[in-house]
Amino acid sequence: MEVLQSAQSKATHVAILPSPGMGHLIPLVEFAKRLVHLKHSCINVTFILPTDGPPTKAQRSVLASLPTSINHVFLEPVDLDDVPGGSSIETIISITVARSLPSIREVLKSLAETNKLAALVVDLFGSDAFDVAREFNALPYIFFPSTAMALSLFLYLPKLDQMVSCEYRDHPELVRIPGCIPIHGKDLLDPVQDRKNEAYKWLLHHTKRYPMAEGILANSFLELEPGAIKFLQAEEPGKPTVYPVGPLVNMGSSVNVEGCECLQWLDEQPHGSVLFVSFGSGGTLSYHQITELALGLERSEQRFLWVVRSPNDEDSSATFFSAQSQKNPLDFLPKGFVERTKGRGLLIPSWAPQAQVLSHGSTGGFLTHCGWNSILESVVNGIPLIAWPLYAEQKMNAVMLTKDIKVALRPKHNENGIVVREEIARIAKALMEGEEGKGVRSRMKDLKGAASKALSEDGSSTKALSELALKWKNKK
Repeated sequence: MEVLQSAQSKATHVAILPSPGMGHLIPLVEFAKRLVHLKHSCINVTFILPTDGPPTKAQRSVLASLPTSINHVFLEPVDLDDVPGGSSIETIISITVARSLPSIREVLKSLAETNKLAALVVDLFGSDAFDVAREFNALPYIFFPSTAMALSLFLYLPKLDQMVSCEYRDHPELVRIPGCIPIHGKDLLDPVQDRKNEAYKWLLHHTKRYPMAEGILANSFLELEPGAIKFLQAEEPGKPTVYPVGPLVNMGSSVNVEGCECLQWLDEQPHGSVLFVSFGSGGTLSYHQITELALGLERSEQRFLWVVRSPNDEDSSATFFSAQSQKNPLDFLPKGFVERTKGRGLLIPSWAPQAQVLSHGSTGGFLTHCGWNSILESVVNGIPLIAWPLYAEQKMNAVMLTKDIKVALRPKHNENGIVVREEIARIAKALMEGEEGKGVRSRMKDLKGAASKALSEDGSSTKALSELALKWKNKK
């Protein structure tokens, strides 16, 4: 009896295992904050972070800003010297987690000795830690940081793998992901595009383990993806319970933006008049494409705020760079472009406080690479989109945004894969001024209201999270 009482008096604890990378950490941090701030939550959280080197400044900064009920542990870096150069990020992440299992076991053991360890939440490439969680009677869960559409594909992939023998991009029929709009194989996420690659093998390995999870937390909400979520929540033998807990986004409150040039510039622009152009923290374009984008923005005559990164083929375009390029980080832009667009456009090298830009009253549209975090930030602020996907699952996201929920316009590429200046000017004008733009703007405004409602005290996402928290607190 005494043992039971002491176990009951221990605080309920949830361990969270993010894959390496800020894109994975940020939504999990938002999830942890929502969890500990729930009414009557009384749940503590520990982040367990696998690494292959020293923690980044960004990681440390985000984790240091969290409430005292959220702790973190950086694991010993694993050795990846034997992993072939050029291996995909999915392969590197999966190997890092697999090689961190002994360290994960030590941390869970320590947590279980002093707390009531109810659950281990891993993200999409962390399924190898399920068995370690079970050793300590902790229930394994998956936090899925992308779309419900991608989650439906993940759960369907083992079956699809058996049904289709060729590469998915060569499959003559559309891929019918359960609950979702049919999609061309070439638009499926990057890791499935080469079935001989280790990345595909790892992905298949994880998806086969997904049914072993006690439940899956999806960073989405019913009104945003009704078809996929209704399918995922339909009860089926061997299918984990899916809890839609989104949209979980960082609203930027922890970022110091005092004196930020782009926000001051936005303050001076008319309401809803500025097109924000950004391809995320990892997105880059070729020299040729940047030139077309610049001249297209100029031709559109729209106001724009552009987060500009150097071309990804700088070496091949070296002849275009002046000797001054080291002094001027924007020397790769077309000659005279900066001067001609001064006042109407603002160019920010490398980084801008995206959450604050999207919530600013002067921002009226967003040309985006279709990363899920960026899409959700747009949804909560009601900002319509131009979809320009680059990698990962972004093509899938673009299809969903344009063909299914219809909150984005998508420019057409020419036969060389380039979006030319005339098309960029057309699509920018269509979004900011045209009838097409009015339609997507209206639908996005409706989604903004639905997102706000989902996150409210009685909203669907809050209820799903509360249900989960109660299950963890009552766990014997």
